[in-house]
Amino acid sequence: MQTGAITSQIDVAQLTLYAFWIFFAGLIIYLRREDKREGYPLVSDRPEEAGITGFPSLPPVKTFYLKNGETRMAPREEARERVAATPAAAWPGAPLVPTGNPMLDGVGPAAYALRPDHPELSFEDGRPRIVPLRAAAAFSLATEDPALIGWTVVGADGVVAGSIVDAWVDRAEMLIRYLEVALTAPLGARTVLLPSGFAVLATRDHEVRVNAILSEQFADVPGLQSPDQVTLREEDRISGYYAGGLLYATPERAEPLL
Repeated sequence: MQTGAITSQIDVAQLTLYAFWIFFAGLIIYLRREDKREGYPLVSDRPEEAGITGFPSLPPVKTFYLKNGETRMAPREEARERVAATPAAAWPGAPLVPTGNPMLDGVGPAAYALRPDHPELSFEDGRPRIVPLRAAAAFSLATEDPALIGWTVVGADGVVAGSIVDAWVDRAEMLIRYLEVALTAPLGARTVLLPSGFAVLATRDHEVRVNAILSEQFADVPGLQSPDQVTLREEDRISGYYAGGLLYATPERAEPLL
């Protein structure tokens, strides 16, 4: 036999190759189990069917310690959310038809994640990251930018819904995240947040135009628990409401183009 051969058919190089194959297969299975910590078991769109785990099985529960002192376990048992919608047909994967107000019920583009119901905190000082200018003395609108305070807000129907009373700034990213809108009297004596991504500035007319929703639909924009801070879950609900308007604000938007 040659040097390094164990038998006339197997040598050290061949055993090394087999060991690598076994290690690599084990690595793939390990990584595949780890990426199942979130989102598994998969939920079927038919409630009578059990959750889908697949191969390999779920990993053991691991506890993660967050910076704010809270803990998260993954994987974890989560109650299934009931959506206010019904399948359009009996076959699996059929589109959902809303049974209520889809923009508030989180259907389709209005869907949102159930993130924690507390504000996102700044890493530097542990205070809320997104706050209105009235609560952020070190921030102000740049003099070369439009002075948005006092501008009117117009819905997709061309009707005035309110006026801008403040801007909410992201203290970490140094940019405006939301505009605070004081609604007109018919819509209720309250203020709502408008995500900056849904605002179109008409500088000549001193208007903020919102194509996502109608003027009357500003009355149903999800509110805040505190007037000077917004929680992660509130951010998702507010953004989901405006995003849902792109499909559900009018009956025509939900119809096919052709």
